[in-house]
Amino acid sequence: MDDLAATNRTDGEKGAADASAAPGTDGGPMPGGRAQPKTDKSEATRALILETAMRLFQERGYEKTTMRAIATEAGVSVGNAYYYFSAKEFLIQGFYDRMTHDHAAEARLRMAHTRDFAERLQIALASWLDTAAPYHEFAAQFFRTAADPTSSLSPFSNESHPARAVAVNLFRDVLQGSELAPKLDAELVELLPDVLWLHLMVVVLYWVFDRTEDTERTREFVRRSTPMAARVINLSRYRVFRPIVRDAKGLIQDFILPTIGKTAVK
Repeated sequence: MDDLAATNRTDGEKGAADASAAPGTDGGPMPGGRAQPKTDKSEATRALILETAMRLFQERGYEKTTMRAIATEAGVSVGNAYYYFSAKEFLIQGFYDRMTHDHAAEARLRMAHTRDFAERLQIALASWLDTAAPYHEFAAQFFRTAADPTSSLSPFSNESHPARAVAVNLFRDVLQGSELAPKLDAELVELLPDVLWLHLMVVVLYWVFDRTEDTERTREFVRRSTPMAARVINLSRYRVFRPIVRDAKGLIQDFILPTIGKTAVK
């Protein structure tokens, strides 16, 4: 009843408008109704709201956590909470943004001392599982949002481009920092980071539905699929496989990359 995003949109919008004039909340709107912090204070407020929401989602579950409860727990007004996240579901985008940056930093740290491509790829995927582990209990809500092809919160949407770019750049580093990159066709090297990100999305989908302890089946999927992916990519450098590689590149360029939003909506 008290989730203003669901029952009283007018009050939520009014609260967001009031908050836009409050000190320390001078950012303009981001795509999808999210506010863009422009000061240290506003960034700290946004981070506090997001961290509080993540904690409450873990403790109470997503459905039972309201925007009013998040605002109260964070010690901010409901209007201020709506200024940064125009509805509860937009906290998912905030979570996606933050976790993507945390994952990239952790993966780069772990793979700093190896140049083996298969090992670097497995580290990148396993690091995501470790970073996401605390949030597995309410991951189904993320999937419901991401599965809607019209949602601005989908990982494939234009609005999600900044976070997705961080992830794709990580996979670019996975490849470029390996011994394999100089041996591959330059055009394939350019396409692979996006393809490797799509591989991560397959892992994420499996992880969402995995109910084994410590998502062990997903971890085993990563351990077994990564060497296979590395071998296929490695084989692409041999002349006999060049026609297949060209066909694969054509499919990726014509059918896969066009489905991924490339720019953020102004």
